Amino acid sequence: MKEIIEPRVLKGFRDYLPQDEIARRELMEKLERTFRSYGFVPIDTPVLEYAEILLGKGGGETDKQVFRFQDNGGRDVALRFDLTVPFARFMAEHADELYLPFKRYHIAKAWRGENTQRGRYREFIQCDFDIVGTDTASADADIILLIGDALSGLGVGDFTVRINHRGVFNRLLESAGLREKSAAVLRAVDKLEKLGEGEVGRALAAEIGADLVPRVLDFIAKGEDFESTLGRMESLAGGPSEDSARLRAIWRCVEEAGFAGKMVLDPSITRGLDYYTGVVFETSLDAMPEIGSICSGGRYDELASLYTTRRLPGVGSSIGLDRLLAALDHLGKAGKRSGYSQVLVLDMDEGLEASYHRIARGLRAAGIAAEVFPERKKIAQQFAFAERKGIPLAVILGSEEAAKGVAQLRDLLRRESVELGFEGGDFSAVVAEAARLLQGRE
Repeated sequence: MKEIIEPRVLKGFRDYLPQDEIARRELMEKLERTFRSYGFVPIDTPVLEYAEILLGKGGGETDKQVFRFQDNGGRDVALRFDLTVPFARFMAEHADELYLPFKRYHIAKAWRGENTQRGRYREFIQCDFDIVGTDTASADADIILLIGDALSGLGVGDFTVRINHRGVFNRLLESAGLREKSAAVLRAVDKLEKLGEGEVGRALAAEIGADLVPRVLDFIAKGEDFESTLGRMESLAGGPSEDSARLRAIWRCVEEAGFAGKMVLDPSITRGLDYYTGVVFETSLDAMPEIGSICSGGRYDELASLYTTRRLPGVGSSIGLDRLLAALDHLGKAGKRSGYSQVLVLDMDEGLEASYHRIARGLRAAGIAAEVFPERKKIAQQFAFAERKGIPLAVILGSEEAAKGVAQLRDLLRRESVELGFEGGDFSAVVAEAARLLQGRE
């Protein structure tokens, strides 16, 4: 007897049933419309890269999470852990073929071998958007404003974009003689919300000594408003600088665009990846802050320098689609999930199959998604199929209806039917009534 292989998936990986995949794709379609409205264009890159490409600038913890192996040719390769590092390689390789500044978006899967939890998986979809080839407050602000419009377009409810500047933080470290400890300090501070001030303070003490911990903790404390917070940061970091001036310029752009109410200056935001050099930001849902950042990013002016001598400054952000979907599900904001079909043409009589396909084609020509049930079964079974698939309308045309020159259009939710006449192969009355009923549901 043939041995049956147990069907199963790896930890941190998932199958998507149609209703879940439809919800995910609808979010991606909404995001794409918003990205394009800002002038961003799509690209794609391979899921596999040479390991040296990906491991050059991710950072210690990220490097440990990379899925790395030898391919059949003995090459050292790895699955991309985000979309930013491959994008830096892409820009270094194709900069002469592109225009600058270049605004791209990329919606695709990435992989990290990290501990799984709600909204965090080992295989996940990221939605990245970046501006490369310019280093200005205007570009930084454009990314922040795009975050706002993208999330508003998804109907996620209230959210907050928290921003900071790596440069101001680095000036604090320099003034305290801690520049060589910057990576360790940044990673410790990046875990503030997850571990709390006490645990972060102990981690910092182990790296920089207990005497300097209060200064760092004072710097990362949240203030009452933007100006007072930035003023305190400047005083602790040695005074005003071009980095703090950049934060003020970003704030002015965002404020003038009417988005300042969604943005706060939070000096504890550092981002754990090593490649960030300027402004950094994280976005959380006000109703569910515990799920963490659903959209994060920042400026990475030196990332492409790993692959080219050409300077290609960039700024960008990434929406974690799976984490966002998990949050929307929990908050009841994921929306109704159903199939794409709006009308099911029932199979009632073998001699009428050609007419069924004619009706369905007429519905599709009118912009109505329609399908023909492919085999004759009891009408109750065909109704049950429509119900499970979330199809609201059904066309019923059997031998009795055909003899009378009518077809029934049934509203499956209200359990009401209307008879509509047809002549020859003209089913325009059916199409018109289906359009009317569907419009009433929108």
